[in-house]
Amino acid sequence: MDKKRVAIIGVTGSVGQEFVLSLENHPWFQVTQIAASERSAGKKYVDAIRDPSGIIAWDVGGEIPEYIKEMEVKTVDGLDVSQLDLVFSAVESEAAKDIESKMAADVPVVSTSSAYRYEEDVPILIPGINDEQIELLEIQKKNRNWKGWIAPLPNCTTTGLAITLKPLLEKYGVKKVMMTSMQAISGGGKSGVSAMGITDNIIPYIPKEEGKVKLETRKILGKLENGKIKDADIRISCTCTRVPVIDGHTESVFVETTKEIDPQKAKEMYNQYNKDISVAGLPSAPEKYYAFHEDPTRPQPRMERSVGDGMTTTIGRVEKEELFDNGLKYILFSHNKKMGSAKGAVLLAEMLHKKGKI
Repeated sequence: MDKKRVAIIGVTGSVGQEFVLSLENHPWFQVTQIAASERSAGKKYVDAIRDPSGIIAWDVGGEIPEYIKEMEVKTVDGLDVSQLDLVFSAVESEAAKDIESKMAADVPVVSTSSAYRYEEDVPILIPGINDEQIELLEIQKKNRNWKGWIAPLPNCTTTGLAITLKPLLEKYGVKKVMMTSMQAISGGGKSGVSAMGITDNIIPYIPKEEGKVKLETRKILGKLENGKIKDADIRISCTCTRVPVIDGHTESVFVETTKEIDPQKAKEMYNQYNKDISVAGLPSAPEKYYAFHEDPTRPQPRMERSVGDGMTTTIGRVEKEELFDNGLKYILFSHNKKMGSAKGAVLLAEMLHKKGKI
């Protein structure tokens, strides 16, 4: 199979670097062009990521892959879209609106940005969770007279919540959700939170995060009807906090279900989803989409972030919730920089490719 030719936009930032790692030796995709700001344009990649003191600012662990070191960084306008099959966008949301629409006029775009998440004709896709909403991409192309489309990932806090709620919604119905997140500092980016601010501390507010989780979860778990997504009828309350953890978001979740459910049935349900999940066999998919713990001390960020190379959602502390007539409470862990970011975007692209959209 000939590999699809892909570009990474925003390639010098932390998310862009995660894309670089995720696409190294990929069996389906080959990075042929990269782009960043004008400051980086014209430089070799290894030089473009040097800080002002000349030190290479490689932020994502391991070594810089050899395939990218000597590649020339271009401006977005300098990309030759006629030689591309797909664009991965790691651009900040403010700039993404114009950049992604310019790209989508000619080529499909898979994005980690929030710029287009809340548009009526744009699905927020999580592979294996709302695959049926993919058909909205064709409507988007027609509406906007584009050759391509834009498919954004959800906010990284939404990702784990939506993944764990989907089986519950299908089998038992979900009426209400209460969630408190304990989010890693890496989720805020380099300038998100200071060392002095987070050390020995918890920050009980993350701007706009709670609104994003509510809107996105209902949209992801909704149904595509007559060319539009009808949001899931779920009442959601959440508190999003920043904690002194480097990578990985932990969430405490309380769910009121329509039908009665007990913890053992929940375990069986998630195990069955592992067998039936549509992403099975994709290059970036983990062996298990869900990991279920009986140990009441799990999940823990330091122990779970390497499970499935950061692509597995871990669930523990599953118990009957007495606040509701029918309810469940649990703790989840989801890796914000892997499944919730670049590698999750690569998995989404794999699924879209498999379904003939790329």
